[in-house]
Amino acid sequence: MEIIHVSAECYPVAKVGGLGDVVGALPKYQNKLGHIAKVVMPMYLTKYLYEHQFEVVHKGSFGMGPYHLDYTVIKEVTNHNGFDLYLVDIFGLLDRENVYSYDDDTFRFLSFQIAVTDWISHWRHHPDVVHVHDHHTALIPFMMQNCFDYRHLAPIKTVLTIHNAQYQGWMGWDMAQNIPSWDQWKWGLLDWDKNINSLACGIKCASKVNTVSNGYLEELMRSANGLEFLFNLERQKCYGIVNGIDTEVWNPTLDSYIESNFEEDTIEAGKLANKQILCNQFNLDINKPLIVFIGRLVEDKGADLLPAGISDSIIYMQGKMNFLVLGSGNKNIESSLDSMSHHYFGYYNSRIGYNEKLAHQMYAGADFLLMPSRVEPCGLNQLYALAYGTMPMVRRTGGLKDTVKDIGEEGGFGICFNDTTVGEICHAVYRAINIFDEQKSFALIRKRMLAIDHSWEKSAEIYLNLYKS
Repeated sequence: MEIIHVSAECYPVAKVGGLGDVVGALPKYQNKLGHIAKVVMPMYLTKYLYEHQFEVVHKGSFGMGPYHLDYTVIKEVTNHNGFDLYLVDIFGLLDRENVYSYDDDTFRFLSFQIAVTDWISHWRHHPDVVHVHDHHTALIPFMMQNCFDYRHLAPIKTVLTIHNAQYQGWMGWDMAQNIPSWDQWKWGLLDWDKNINSLACGIKCASKVNTVSNGYLEELMRSANGLEFLFNLERQKCYGIVNGIDTEVWNPTLDSYIESNFEEDTIEAGKLANKQILCNQFNLDINKPLIVFIGRLVEDKGADLLPAGISDSIIYMQGKMNFLVLGSGNKNIESSLDSMSHHYFGYYNSRIGYNEKLAHQMYAGADFLLMPSRVEPCGLNQLYALAYGTMPMVRRTGGLKDTVKDIGEEGGFGICFNDTTVGEICHAVYRAINIFDEQKSFALIRKRMLAIDHSWEKSAEIYLNLYKS
């Protein structure tokens, strides 16, 4: 089976969030299972582009309203990532340093989708599945079925994976002129609430739709930023598939980013050695439980509650724990967290920004990972934490609810709470302190975490079954 993944992100080429991690891993594991999976993405001006060798495989052009655009498709020649990687270059539009946050992003990603569809239309054969990810690529199924030049692609099956339904690719109807000549009778497939809605269009047109957890799919039936009715209408073709993790990258036995590798038999010594590195670097006490937050500092992640949650915990629980935060995002949240390092010296520290090596070291050395998310379609951080024997402290939402079982339940291995509030965060911290104090039982729970299989092999098989259906 030949599968073409089309995405705005792919690790390690260009990554902003979990989308990049998924697209960087799933195709590799599908290839390991004997299939042919490829990735197509925009050619950003990233470090990866300059450090790897590429060859030109196609040149083409298309009309986009009043514009005539040329595009070039290049292929990475060494199969460095475990799959064929193709980058699409459109001069002045895709060849930029950042993935998002440009004023013309709508036009940029529409041009990318047209270029991909046009390129595939020139193939001498058809792939079995075109698998598109999030709204940046969700118009491709529509164009394959309804643009006159591409209708010969209509028999190809398509899958849309929704990593985050809050972002839907809205655009005004004036943008319709930029879509290659299409069947005007099908305008309703593009429309949602009197605008073109890329994600809604993808849900209507794709052969199958999946979200990145069952819990998130059920949440979207009730709250989907205006698409609730559509999700319920198309429920019969929607599925929830939990993401996996790349065990070649996230593996404490092999991880080159961490100072001390470990496995089940050496987990206690290994985690202590990695914790010592963090405590020395950030002036923290190794004898106290170390609670970390790793991720985007935005409201969806509950990061706006971190300053109050951390300070209240330190004050009311008399500093019986340490906190370490790594992330970037909202500037006000960044400023609040950064300034706290002086007030709570010896109990708290932060690193504003993102550092891949430090993130791995924190998963390896921390005792607990805090995730008070308001929205978490799947979540990968909790899966990384489990792989390193770090107990997740999570709000019951989306994929967090699907992947973390509270220690109060039989076979439990995490701390779960129901609401994103300062009070719930503090109560979770209180529970963490008590768990940490019971070192023998905590050691057994750590080994239980390491035994859980969240590898991509399992999820890749489920995706293959979805294609076959």
